[in-house]
Amino acid sequence: MNTISLIKPYFWENRYKILIGLASLIIVDLLQLFIPRIIKWTIDDLTALQIDLMKLLVYATYMVGIALFIGLFRYVWRRCLLGTSRRIEEGLRNRLFSHIQSLSASYFDHMKTGDLMAHATNDIQQIRMATGMGMVALNDAIVLGTAAIGFMLYINIRLTLFVLIPMPLIVLGTRFFSKKMHRRYQAVQAAFSDLTEVVRERFAGIRIIKAHNRNKEEAAKVRSVSKTYIDKNIGLVKIIGSFFPMMLLFSNLSLAIVIYLGGRQTIMQTITPGDFVAFISYLGLLTWPMMALGWVTNLIQRGRASLDRIDRILQTPQEIKDNESTFFMVQSRGGIVFENVSFRYAQNGGAGNTMILSGIDVCIEPGSVLGIVGPPGSGKTTLLSLIPRLYNTTQGRVLLDGKDIRSLKVKDLRSHIAFMSQEPFLFAGTIRENITFGDMSIADEQMQKAAGDAALLDTVKRFPNGFETIVGEKGIILSGGQKQRIALARCLLQDTAILVLDDPISQVDLETGSVIINTIKQMAGYRTIIIVSHRLSAVRFADQIISLELGRIIESGTHTDLLEKNQYYAKTFHLQEIEEELYAS
Repeated sequence: MNTISLIKPYFWENRYKILIGLASLIIVDLLQLFIPRIIKWTIDDLTALQIDLMKLLVYATYMVGIALFIGLFRYVWRRCLLGTSRRIEEGLRNRLFSHIQSLSASYFDHMKTGDLMAHATNDIQQIRMATGMGMVALNDAIVLGTAAIGFMLYINIRLTLFVLIPMPLIVLGTRFFSKKMHRRYQAVQAAFSDLTEVVRERFAGIRIIKAHNRNKEEAAKVRSVSKTYIDKNIGLVKIIGSFFPMMLLFSNLSLAIVIYLGGRQTIMQTITPGDFVAFISYLGLLTWPMMALGWVTNLIQRGRASLDRIDRILQTPQEIKDNESTFFMVQSRGGIVFENVSFRYAQNGGAGNTMILSGIDVCIEPGSVLGIVGPPGSGKTTLLSLIPRLYNTTQGRVLLDGKDIRSLKVKDLRSHIAFMSQEPFLFAGTIRENITFGDMSIADEQMQKAAGDAALLDTVKRFPNGFETIVGEKGIILSGGQKQRIALARCLLQDTAILVLDDPISQVDLETGSVIINTIKQMAGYRTIIIVSHRLSAVRFADQIISLELGRIIESGTHTDLLEKNQYYAKTFHLQEIEEELYAS
């Protein structure tokens, strides 16, 4: 796919502004070309002693008038062209973010956050520069350069031909350096992504680094990645550092030719002193287009490298998506069935070797409660993530009310499920915003009831600002149990047929955990509830309990049934019972 097609829609949408901007830019270029003519007239009249104060005032008035019009039209082109480049930046960033949001959870299993941040900031900024100032530099190189050469030919053809001798060398040099620039810009952008990720990780884990006295070691890692980034930039600077001096060399070579040959023709009166000064002025105007030719190459190569990187993300297919056969489910009773489900995580976009889940068969009746237990790494969290289709099953299928969830609209499916993950995530806002997801239409009574059900209300009341307390980045001012209860309240606030809870009381004390479990018990019969818990007292009331080990169901039944079997569940339950008795005493 041609990556340029990514920005075509934005150019088409702003085509009139671009045309107005280009027209204004061309007018500015043409007005600049008249200034050397006025200088020529002034010098010729002065050398011929054929000028008075009134004529000097007229020439000065011309200059002021041209300057005013240049300022006016320069404002217009900057507003139109640079404004359009900002809109392209906004549109691309929004498109990139929307696409990233649509990608499946497996994409983020192997994609660095720092890399995505670099795409959304640095790469898109380079595209903005290429489409904004790149367009300006290209226009100046063509229009101003061509017109300046035209005026120089008008003054003296022979002298102009000598001045243009370095031009083919500039074209050849540009073609030679542009390919090297493109490759090195890609390397710089990749190094910037790595640097962003390393710095982000160290800032996010600054408290752990300090607690373990790892300041020097982590600083050394940052220095190492930073040095790599600098080395890549130095490699790029070597190319640019050779390219631009080459442009200046050829420009000064042209100036030397003008000084010698033009001065000689002026002495011989082949051209007038005014023509000589005007010629040098046009050569000065031509210097910018020559530089612009190099600069636009620089910008376009950098923008192209960034556009290629953005395009690779946008071309990443959506693993979890709707298709033509998917349909809406207006209401759900909450019945869930796992039919011979197996699952493995993809490794760097390919298939993994180890099955995380194998041959899972479970039937959950509407309004019933399923408890899931097992040792760490047994696949409990993975099993839960298949219900809202965060991942697709590798084999088998998951049914909701008798329908394969892959046949349902993804957004519709998830609207019937309230999902609490094992690691609670809080946004850097208030407690209210975290519980309601920023939905200001939710009444205080609803929010407070959800907080009460999560055993959170009394805790919040003890904060000076109550629900308006700012929790900080990732809820840094809160304890683990408080963060977990806010995440639970967020989940309980949603009126859905299915409630999926991944270890909801792992970070709270026994007394608070009992209050939460009693609340969840009261919802049984009204909502289908699926609970994963390492604390088995949280699932003993469930209608059905399954124990997982190495991704397989090793036992299932009610609390009483599993105690009689005297396997993993029974042994773990008795151990925890002893621990709770010791805690109570």
